[in-house]
Amino acid sequence: MNYILLVINILLLVSGQMLWKTGMAHLSPMGLHTILHVVKSPYIIGGGLIYVLATGIWLYILTRMPFSIAYPFQSLAYVLGIFIGFALFKETVTPIQWAGAAVIVFGVYLIAR
Repeated sequence: MNYILLVINILLLVSGQMLWKTGMAHLSPMGLHTILHVVKSPYIIGGGLIYVLATGIWLYILTRMPFSIAYPFQSLAYVLGIFIGFALFKETVTPIQWAGAAVIVFGVYLIAR
């Protein structure tokens, strides 16, 4: 169950970041007007609410798992972020970046053993 909660936490973190990225992509260059739009943006607000939920789950995880195992699992959010950037936001991901993601996954595997 703890690992399922970790995966849910990671998915929520990445979802919140995706909403923030989407919300910020719809804004003009920074200024007072832009700051007001950020505060009122449903994407930014939604991302923030998701982060609140993720933090609640994270606090629960910290009471159930060793920190030395749970915390490194959070790095899988970076790997998922690379996939999302590539698939959803049409960003270029280099072979070196894919290799780095594989190293992170392997490292988490070693820690989880």
